[in-house]
Amino acid sequence: MEYTVSQLAKLSGVSGRTLRYYDQIGLLRPARVNDAGYRFYGEKEVDQLQQILFFRELEMSLEEINRIIHQPDFDQTEALRSHYKQLEKKRDRLDNIIATVEKTIAAKEGGMNMSNEAKFDAFKEKLIEDNEQNYGKEIREKYGEQTVKESNNKLRGMSEEDFQAMNQLGEDIIILLEKAYQTGDPASDLAQELAAKHKDWLMYSWSSYSKQAHIGLAEMYVEDERFTSYYDKNVKGGTKFLRDAILIFAGEK
Repeated sequence: MEYTVSQLAKLSGVSGRTLRYYDQIGLLRPARVNDAGYRFYGEKEVDQLQQILFFRELEMSLEEINRIIHQPDFDQTEALRSHYKQLEKKRDRLDNIIATVEKTIAAKEGGMNMSNEAKFDAFKEKLIEDNEQNYGKEIREKYGEQTVKESNNKLRGMSEEDFQAMNQLGEDIIILLEKAYQTGDPASDLAQELAAKHKDWLMYSWSSYSKQAHIGLAEMYVEDERFTSYYDKNVKGGTKFLRDAILIFAGEK
């Protein structure tokens, strides 16, 4: 069976404009285009669109999806298994947040006390799960299982005040990165303040500080596009600048 753009849009819930854009960037090509210029999609393209939507549900960029699904060894069945596991984790995180909301409502309506730690448990678990999903494999390979376990335990035991302070510091680092980058000098006072704040941010989850570990993480930021995109989405080239500032801060430059 074949579908026109409008038919596939109705079937999938994806707008026709989006389907045309996917064609434009090479993400989802139609099976054929007739002499009048109408696009037609077959079962293969329907399955491919489903894969794209699964990846989007996991908040992957279109660029990354395009790279993955067009690899010669892309296995659609294996991808579906992976989607299933990731969606289960996402459901568990949402269930935890829903449970926290329910407890908060019950506490307020029933006049019961709810500890500040309990109010933020679900959000801590979401942070841990997000880190695990995005960077777990690489972090374990670099630092080991025990280090990751200690870091997660420290996050779980974090007080409300520290949790809020850590998140605020993360936002401050992005703002400072924008200012420091404008100096063009990773050795500048602003850049070194940035590196120091980055160290402070790490210590909310690290059990102890090591210059070599800090340097290793900074190098990983540059080497792995998933890390790079976090800082570069705010400051183009900011990841390498941050890495250089950390190298100077840690005495490697």
